[in-house]
Amino acid sequence: MPLHQLAVSPADVSGTGLGLALNAPAPRPLASYRLHHPNGGALVLGVLGASHVVTVEHANILFSEQVSCHLGGELPEHTQAPGYHLESRTDIHDEPTFRRFARRLRERCARENGWLGGTFPGDDAALTALAAEPDGAGWRWQTWHLYPAAPGGTIVYTASRWRP
Repeated sequence: MPLHQLAVSPADVSGTGLGLALNAPAPRPLASYRLHHPNGGALVLGVLGASHVVTVEHANILFSEQVSCHLGGELPEHTQAPGYHLESRTDIHDEPTFRRFARRLRERCARENGWLGGTFPGDDAALTALAAEPDGAGWRWQTWHLYPAAPGGTIVYTASRWRP
């Protein structure tokens, strides 16, 4: 099932502390989902607390993106590396909008291919969701990190693309 109710408290409790690491060792995911590329290779989506790791396996190339509070630094709005591009943004929503968005993400994780989600105890809107699909010879993926906080919540969104 691509939507997991995780029995651990999230390690990341605020989107402001998220940082980015490329090709760095990552902790073992609490939940993961493996997708196979039609031209060979695979991509693994992973939930790490309220953060994520995405690993691309392509021929003899291994690439990873980790967004986590344990990395230090800041999550950039834009960044590039050879064959890789990331964009991110942080949005603050009122309670009804935040809850609706969380519900839609949970539904998509539960029923759509290429989606993975992890919810955390205490609030079903405390959620990390990832979605990926092949993009030519490479991949593209999106992530949402949801942090409930009265009177609404914060959503950190990323969109990434990787090509060999």
